[in-house]
Formats: sequence, C-alpha cells, structure tokens
Amino acid sequence: MRQIGGFRIVLSRMLPLVFAVAAGIAPPGCAAAHEVRPAYLQIEEDKPGEFNVLFKTPMQGDLRLALLVLFSGKVENMTPMVSRPTGSAMVQTWRMRAVEPLAGQSIIIDGLRNTLTDALVRVAFADGNTWVERLTPGSPQAVIPAAQDWWVVAVVYVHHGIEHILFGFDHLLFVTSLMLIVRNWRVLVKTITAFTFAHSITLTLATVGVVTLPPPLVEVMIALSILLVAVEAVRLEWGETSLTARWPWVVAFSFGLLHGFGFAGALVSLGLPRGDIPLALFSFNVGVEIGQLVFIGAIVMITYAIRRIATVPRKATVALSYAVGTVAAFWWLQRLDAMFL
Repeated sequence: MRQIGGFRIVLSRMLPLVFAVAAGIAPPGCAAAHEVRPAYLQIEEDKPGEFNVLFKTPMQGDLRLALLVLFSGKVENMTPMVSRPTGSAMVQTWRMRAVEPLAGQSIIIDGLRNTLTDALVRVAFADGNTWVERLTPGSPQAVIPAAQDWWVVAVVYVHHGIEHILFGFDHLLFVTSLMLIVRNWRVLVKTITAFTFAHSITLTLATVGVVTLPPPLVEVMIALSILLVAVEAVRLEWGETSLTARWPWVVAFSFGLLHGFGFAGALVSLGLPRGDIPLALFSFNVGVEIGQLVFIGAIVMITYAIRRIATVPRKATVALSYAVGTVAAFWWLQRLDAMFL
C-alpha cells in the first residue's frame, strides 16, 4: 500500500501558521483552546405578549462582554434584571412585555460588532412557533418572523458545529497527530471513521445528560490525548512499534470518546431548552463532521500539490511530532493548573 508521508510533509509546513492563527484568536492564558463561546439569548412567551428572557454572555476574566439586547419596536421590562455568574459566563434573567407584537420586530445585540463572538438567539411563542438565528459581529441583527421552518433551525446549528471544529485547535491538532501515524489510505479512513463514531456517541450521551464529566477534567484529558499520540508518532519514526502504530483506529476510537465530551460542552454551555436538543444535537454533529472533513480535505489537496514538487527529510516529521507534543504538554500543564485553582 502506498505510503502517505506527504501528509506529514504538509503538516510540517502548515503547523506554524495554525499556531499563529490560534495565538491571534485565543489569549495566552486561555486554557480551553478549542472553545468558541457564543452568547445565548432565549425569549419564551408564557402569556400573550409576556416573555421570560434569559441572556447568557461570555466572561473575560471577571468582566462580562458589553452586550445589550435591543428591539426595533416598543417593549418594556416587567421585572428588574437579575444577574448571576456561572463559571465562564454571566446569566441575566428578566420578564418583559411586548407593547408592539414581537413578530416582525428586529432584534439587535448591541456591542456584538466589537467582539469576536456570535450570539445564538431563540424565540419561542406561546402558539408553539419558534425562531432560531445566529447573529454575528458582521450581522448583529435580524427580523423575528412569526414562524420558522425546521430546516432553517438545522442550518443554524450546522453552521455552529462547523465553526466550533474549525476553531477547535486542540481537536484539529489531535487529528493532525493521528495523520502523523497513519501509513496508508485504508488505515486513514478507518482511523478518522473510528474517531468520528466515538465522539458522536459521547456527544449524544453528554448532551442529553446520560453521562457527564467535569469540563475542566475533559480539557486536561484532551490535551493529554494529543501529547500521547505525538509521543507515539516520534516512536514510530524511530522504528519502534506499539498498539497505536498497529491499530491507530483503536486509539482514535478511545480518545474520540473523550473528545465527544468536549464537543458536547459547546451545546450544553448554551443552555438550550430540551425541546431543541434532538435537532440541535444532530445538526451540530453534522456541522462538526463537515468541518473535520474540510480540514482533512484541505490537507489532502495541499499534500498532493506539494508532493509533486518537493520532499522533506525524515527529521522534519520528527521535529513536527515534537512541536505537536510541546504544544500539547503546554496546554495540559496550563489546564491542569487552572483545574485546581
């Protein structure tokens, strides 16, 4: 079977760029390298024209992002706003009355343009109609319709899943470390399939609350999984063999179960109502897989191009494995320290 060492060649060229992008997006002290935390706004009508509002915004240290919910029509608060911190987010709740019908109004997240985060908005009317939309810094407002097709809701969560994996630098680095070990296309397909199947299992179980793990522990173990696979890649380059080298799909499946808890955290942290979980879970998982395939596909295409014009000595692969292991070790120590603070 033809070897795919070209994967490792490409990764040795691409990794510094990936690290540079990661450094530009995530603060140096950020222990959750894969986390892209959106704001979440939930508006539920329990009486005609009266709504319970929950607004969850990310925290930067002890400070809440300066985001404010505005409407184009007339609304008035019925109760004072109550704020409470919950780990890395601030949750604000209040009741409001829509003096003018909420359907047809524009909703604006003021201040979103000045951030790098998104806002997921969900409006549920008393008649059973719901509306879900994803607001971004480039498009911080949208018109609330009276109803929304299910497929539109699904697209929102697919988009969120794609974004989560493509900005999930530790998840992508784990896939990268697996690609340093695989020796042929058949093994690559088995390995990625095993990883996908495994994290889909725990993503489902964790999102519906059947099995849970503390998020800080998951973050620590994800970093450790990257470190261990990077070590195996170095051993393989020096001619040693191991379970990982012989059956990488087994290792990918085992660690994939762990990474699924990390993916689930992106959904659970939104505080989604349970009625939305089945559609959100399926759509988010589809988005994650699309993003993962886009990443792998990009590596494959660039590999094909570079293999036609250049070769890189074996030492480059070893150096790349050490680089991956060094970053993973840093994340592991950083997250371990944060877990016991």
